[in-house]
Amino acid sequence: MVDLSHLNSEETKVKTVKELGQTELPSSESNIHCLTIVGQIEGHLVLPPQNKTTKYEHIIPQLVAIEQNPNIKGMLIVLNTVGGDVEAGLAIAEMIVSMSKPSVSLVLGGGHSIGVPIAVASDYSFIAETATMTIHPIRLTGLVVGVPQTYEYLDKMQDRVVQFVVKHSGIDEQSFRNLMFSTGKLARDIGTVLVGEDAVNCRLINEVGGIGKAIKKLKVLIEERETPI
Repeated sequence: MVDLSHLNSEETKVKTVKELGQTELPSSESNIHCLTIVGQIEGHLVLPPQNKTTKYEHIIPQLVAIEQNPNIKGMLIVLNTVGGDVEAGLAIAEMIVSMSKPSVSLVLGGGHSIGVPIAVASDYSFIAETATMTIHPIRLTGLVVGVPQTYEYLDKMQDRVVQFVVKHSGIDEQSFRNLMFSTGKLARDIGTVLVGEDAVNCRLINEVGGIGKAIKKLKVLIEERETPI
């Protein structure tokens, strides 16, 4: 029997060059899983098809699989999100913080709104020099019932976000609330935009850096976790 596997491999390489304009990357085993959270975090309502979304019902099973896989020793979380559903975002953040494996987050482009708790949920966080994070109060869209209970629920949900961020980062509650309710820094809204170093200076994010620093730090955390005391 003639072995044609090398021909199939060559055909795949040619197809990759034609369709993607790039050569095939050499495959190698890695004990790090990269989890990307991009676009808008989709929750209980399906967003329009033109929106780039991260669906929480896709992310949560991934996190369970990562936790159970013995070959995965650490997780890199890459964020470029505008925010989205508060409960879905908090669910993802709670899953990340409760994992037994070390994790490092990297904010590229943006980690806005409910992306902030996800960014600080990891063991160590990085932000790119030009990346931004928007901190603002929780907002409701659509039909809102104008009764006191609605505003009490909204206030409790906001407290959940604030307490989570304060617990899992170096920023204190009053400083975070000051950023959240600051006026004049956002058009038609209240809140604050932090750019790169600003997020580190207020102790929300650990360090300014990119993919190289993030992976290096994650490898250190993996070694520390595996080294017996």
